[in-house]
Amino acid sequence: MNWFARLSVLWRSVIIAFAGVVAVGAAVFGWVVLGPGPMDFTGGNRVLLANYREADPTGVPPELTRASLIERGQYLTRAADCVACHTAKGGVPFAGGLAFVLPFGTIYSANITPDKDTGIGSWSDAAFLNALHKGIDDEGKPLYPAMPYASYTGMTDADALAIKAYLFSLAPVHNEVPENRLHFPFNQRWLIGIWASLFDSDRRFEPDATRSAEWNRGAYLVENLAHCGECHTPRNFAYALDNRNKFAGEIQSGWRAYNITSDRSSGVGAWSASELAQYLSSGHADGRGTAGGPMGEAVDDSLKFLTKDDIAAIVNYLQTVPALASSDHPVTKSSPAPVSHREGVIAAIDPRGKQIFEGACVSCHGWTGASPLTRYATLTGARALNDPGATNVAQMVLHGMTRDAPGGKIFMPAFGHAYSDAEIAAVANYVTARFGAQPSRITAKQVTQLRQEN
Repeated sequence: MNWFARLSVLWRSVIIAFAGVVAVGAAVFGWVVLGPGPMDFTGGNRVLLANYREADPTGVPPELTRASLIERGQYLTRAADCVACHTAKGGVPFAGGLAFVLPFGTIYSANITPDKDTGIGSWSDAAFLNALHKGIDDEGKPLYPAMPYASYTGMTDADALAIKAYLFSLAPVHNEVPENRLHFPFNQRWLIGIWASLFDSDRRFEPDATRSAEWNRGAYLVENLAHCGECHTPRNFAYALDNRNKFAGEIQSGWRAYNITSDRSSGVGAWSASELAQYLSSGHADGRGTAGGPMGEAVDDSLKFLTKDDIAAIVNYLQTVPALASSDHPVTKSSPAPVSHREGVIAAIDPRGKQIFEGACVSCHGWTGASPLTRYATLTGARALNDPGATNVAQMVLHGMTRDAPGGKIFMPAFGHAYSDAEIAAVANYVTARFGAQPSRITAKQVTQLRQEN
């Protein structure tokens, strides 16, 4: 074979290889970009809201249909949990400045009070709708998806403008939030516009004509207003929600947002409707545990304000989400630990864990895990104690919790100042070994990282 023929063969091989790489890349890109939407799991018949024959699943519940625009807006603002992200720790509600520490830098939430200089007081209705639906601010700049506009995009114009009316009824707060600090290329905001064009549908809520009004109301609340998937659904490599693993759980802000699919072992499939409703409305369900961290905040700032029927609608919808098992989460242990502290001791566990538990924890939680003081302190059956990662256990020991609850106050003191990272890891591993299905192996280094994320 002469040199020209060899060159031709080589060139064809290069072209074929390049075409193969392009084809594989296109397939991967299509797999991500053309993935299912949040409600595609139903396989039902989605219709325009105007064509849905049942009661309108959007707006406010029947109890508020005659309320003023501002009152309706307040309810919807709470359902959308705007205050959680737009309030800095110790800051004025809605005045912004909360830091979101991400792998590629830090983003600060905006001031959404009606201050005309540092807030949204000069925003028109169109600008507000563009922000919620398209992720574009009043100057036409793309918003980073820390603002969950890919979920809010399903919100109706009427509901979005009711929220605006409520926000504009608040006292304006002059608060200049810090500039975002992002690494290249994430500091190039035009790239976010490309992201939004791929992952923000910019479509209003379309009910499933084969489902009831209650189910569709739950879908509207879960997928759009409450944007549950933003925490409970894993993300793909483009940082968009991976709905092939819908609600399978994810780590958010240093806390584990648990699997809320209908899987009976690692999800909430074994929970009754009343248990789910109790947990969502109060942050606690007997035998299931107590919400802390971001979920506790979601209850306090948002879910506890929803009507009983809206909570029931959320439960109705959640119970239809397909089961996905979390391989790293065993079946929750629901039986109490031995009464005696001398039993059930795991030899491989750092002995400091038991010492700390005996000195600081047992008076509230008991050796069996059934609290002698309050059901809110009972550890038996709690998902956090059955998580081999022990992420939320370590966070609770570090930061504690204080929350109002029906019939009393939930109080867990913070011990982060009193114990070293190694000691906190030891007590976390001890309690998962004693009260959970299997012992955890969280390390001092991991606890150090959790400290830094709060």
